[in-house]
Amino acid sequence: MKKFISFLLLSILLLATHAQLTTRVRAYRVGHERDLLLTYKSFLEIPNIASDQTGIKKNADWIAALMKEKGISNVQLLNPIINGMPPAVYGEVMTPGANETIILYAHYDGQPVDSSKWMKGLHPFKPQLANGSLINQATIVDWKNLGETIDPNWRIYGRGASDDKAGVFSIINAYGILKQLGVKPTVNIKFFFEGEEEAGSPHLHEIFEKYQQLLKGDMWVICDGPVHQSGRKQVVFGVRGDTHMELTVYGPKRPLHSGHYGNWIPNPAMDLAKLLASMKDDEGNVLVKGFYDDVVPLTAAEKNALAKVPPVEEQMKKELGVKKPERNSTLNESLNLPSLNINGIQSAAVGSLSANVIPTKAVASIDLRLVVGNDWKKQQQKVVAHIQSKGYHVVYSEPTDEERMQHDKICMVHLSSGYNAQKTPMEHAFAKRVVNAVNLAIGYEAVQLPTLGGSLPLFIFEEKLHAQPITIPIANHDNNQHAENENIRIGNLWDALEIFTSIMTIGK
Repeated sequence: MKKFISFLLLSILLLATHAQLTTRVRAYRVGHERDLLLTYKSFLEIPNIASDQTGIKKNADWIAALMKEKGISNVQLLNPIINGMPPAVYGEVMTPGANETIILYAHYDGQPVDSSKWMKGLHPFKPQLANGSLINQATIVDWKNLGETIDPNWRIYGRGASDDKAGVFSIINAYGILKQLGVKPTVNIKFFFEGEEEAGSPHLHEIFEKYQQLLKGDMWVICDGPVHQSGRKQVVFGVRGDTHMELTVYGPKRPLHSGHYGNWIPNPAMDLAKLLASMKDDEGNVLVKGFYDDVVPLTAAEKNALAKVPPVEEQMKKELGVKKPERNSTLNESLNLPSLNINGIQSAAVGSLSANVIPTKAVASIDLRLVVGNDWKKQQQKVVAHIQSKGYHVVYSEPTDEERMQHDKICMVHLSSGYNAQKTPMEHAFAKRVVNAVNLAIGYEAVQLPTLGGSLPLFIFEEKLHAQPITIPIANHDNNQHAENENIRIGNLWDALEIFTSIMTIGK
């Protein structure tokens, strides 16, 4: 009985301490909202496409400077073995007496952009402030009219605003606020900001191998992705793996008049459409042989967690204008299976540029999302075998004239790199402490998911550093990440500050 009373008193004290800290963090933020957002604006103005070495270096230097300004020590750029590749930005805060270390991760690179697709008045690297969501008839607000306090439902539009500069900005400023308040973290903190996640993290394993000793810690906490569609914050224990393939199907060597040659010359657009259609049935099941064979079943704890997730299917169908989902299952049940998705199809022209031609080729880009058990290389080969089963001769470079005359159907396949899925057990002791820190910050029980729908290179963390990460998403669910009009709801930035200050002062 005494032990129970002691535990209860300790729990009450912990709740009171965190409530007091959250109140102080919030008060500090309220008094500095304008400065925080103007700083964030300057960060978003730096182009951050992973292939743009100049822009990436400017981003890395900007982050390093902010870290030093906030009092973070040992700030340095961790470069991969190959010179010129995007560096990771590292820093640390060592707390006297602390014997545990948390490593906080976010990435600062963003997806490629086509500025012509952004709404009128928006540009990916000229961040705009809006008094709400622009698709709901909100309007642009001039940055000059920014007040000292800002409506949390306002949004910032720009590439990286949610994915994932929001994570970088929130983590650094969370520590900066603690330092301003004179609050010492209860753990050692290491900061790690990657610069080529959106390019598939092709050199992350090199950085991990090269700086293995520096990157030792008890728990990696990843900041990426959106909160739950219900608006509730969530903690995620795993991510899907990812790999890409590009398929090119060939027709005549030159474009042909569809009247003179239609019904005789094979049309590559039609052939590609048939090939892609053969990969899925009407219920959304992938028909590629063996696609689901190596999936590791969900554990009892994971099934129990999924059963507690608030249903959002009707909300999302209405929000997205879709009457019937592809699969007859819940959203999160679908995300715990591997998927095959068409990212884009291209062949000749449409609309005002459409012409009566038979095109020379048709191209499709597809992505394969993987769950634990799948191997990304094997999953690619299953798709290649499916293509061959449909009568295609598969090549990996442009077909020669001899090959064209030898085979009825030719498909050129370009295989991209990839990585496998990763999951941390939901019973993981340190992960439970992180969940508790999040719950204390937000004042309710966060949604817990076995797997995030998106992909992160966390398999590499497990393989190279023997780490078992946990992910804390912060962006609004309708943030348009990876697409035009990417945005972040300002209130989500503010929530992130409170969440990460709580994690930095995590209890036993």
